[in-house]
Amino acid sequence: MQHTADPAIRIEDVSAGYGRMPVLSQVTASIPRGQVTAIVGPNGSGKSTLLGVLAGTVPVRSGTVHRETTRRPAFVVQHTAIPAALPMTVREAVAMGRWAHRGLWRRLTKADREIAQVCLERMDLTALATRRLDTLSGGQRQRTLLAQALAQESDLVLLDEPATGLDDAARAEISGALTEIAAGGVTVVQATHDPAEAARADHCLQLRDGRILAGGSPGEVLGTVGYQSASV
Repeated sequence: MQHTADPAIRIEDVSAGYGRMPVLSQVTASIPRGQVTAIVGPNGSGKSTLLGVLAGTVPVRSGTVHRETTRRPAFVVQHTAIPAALPMTVREAVAMGRWAHRGLWRRLTKADREIAQVCLERMDLTALATRRLDTLSGGQRQRTLLAQALAQESDLVLLDEPATGLDDAARAEISGALTEIAAGGVTVVQATHDPAEAARADHCLQLRDGRILAGGSPGEVLGTVGYQSASV
C-alpha cells in the first residue's frame, strides 16, 4: 500500500459497517493533503461507507483514523438529491453552507453573505445567483452544491458520485472545479465508478468487497489487472 508524504488522513486497519453488517474490512490507506483522491470500485465495494468513515457518520468498529484536517468535513450530495420543485435560488442555496457555523435558525451576517458571494464567484455562478435551482442544468446544480460546500470553509470536501447523470462536458467542468478547489489547499475525496473521472484525480484508491486492492496514481491503479477485473 502506497503512503503519501503529506497525508491529510491516515486510515489504519479500519473495519466499519452498519448495524451488524460489515462493509469495510481492515482498510489501510492515506489521503494526500490538498489533492483530489478518487475512490473507485464497483457498486457494493464500500465506496460510500469509506466516505462515511471519513465524514465521521459511519462508526469505526476497529482500527484508527488519524486526521490532520482541523475542520468539520463538507459533504456534497448528488445534484439529483435536490427536490425538483425546491423554491430556492442559487444564492440562497450557497448561503446555506454558512449554517454549519451560524446555526439553522440564526440570521446570516454580512460576513457570511460575503463568504457566500466569494464561493459563487469561485464556481462561476455569479450570473446564475438569482436563478431557481429547478431551472438549472445538472452540471450547474452540482456546481451550486460545490459552492455550498466551500461556504462551510472546510479543509476536507467529500463527494459521492458527483458526476452521475451529467454529460461529458458537465463532468469535465465538475472535475475542473474539484482540481481548482484542491489547488486552494482543500483535500478533496470523491467516490466514483467512472474510470474517466477517476483518471482526472491526483490520487486513487481501489476498493473491492470492502478491502483496498491498490493505492497510488490513477495511472497505476486504473491500469492494474485487479481494477479491470473488478470493474466488469
